[in-house]
Amino acid sequence: MANEFYALLGRMRYITLWGLMRNTFSENIQEHSHQVAVLAHALAVIRNQCFGGTIDPGTVAVAALYHDASEILTGDMPTPIKYDNPAIRSAYKDVEAVAEQKLLDMLPENLRGAYVPVFSPDPETEKLVKAADKLSAYIKCVEELKAGNHEFREAAAQTRKALESYGLPEVTYFLETFMDSFSLTLDELK
Repeated sequence: MANEFYALLGRMRYITLWGLMRNTFSENIQEHSHQVAVLAHALAVIRNQCFGGTIDPGTVAVAALYHDASEILTGDMPTPIKYDNPAIRSAYKDVEAVAEQKLLDMLPENLRGAYVPVFSPDPETEKLVKAADKLSAYIKCVEELKAGNHEFREAAAQTRKALESYGLPEVTYFLETFMDSFSLTLDELK
C-alpha cells in the first residue's frame, strides 16, 4: 500500500503565493515554509536569549515547516479574501483542518502521533509561527518594493502594522535589528 504523505509534501513547490499580485519573482509554499521555519526558529532563539523564554526553537521550526502543508490540497487563498469576512475565515479554517487530517491519514498509523503536534502546535509555538509567517510576508513586500514593484506598497504597510500590533518583543527585536538588511543589495551585504 502506498503512503502518499511525503510525495504530496514534495508538491508544495507547485503552489504559488501572492496569486492576485504582480510579482517580480514568484514564491511557492515550499520556499515560503523554509523561510518561515528559519524566521520562527530565530524568533524562538531571540525570545529565549533576550527575553527569558524557554520555548524549544526546534519544535517551533518544525511546526513552521508544516504550517502551510494543507495548501497542497486546498491551494493558497489570497489574504484579502481569506480575512475579509469572518464567515469565510471560519469556513476556510474548517477546510484547512479537514485537509490536515487527510494528510495525517496518509501516514502509516504508527507515525501519525509524531505529526499531530506538528499540525496542532501548542499556543506559544503557534504564536511564533504566525508571527514568522507574517514576517516572511513583510520580507516579500520589502524585496518587491526594492525591485521597484509598487504593487506591494500597501501590503507592506498593512503587514508591518500587523507585525507591530502583535506586541511580541522578539518580533520588535527582529524588526529593529535585522529588517533593514533586507533592503540592501548583494554588494551592500557584507
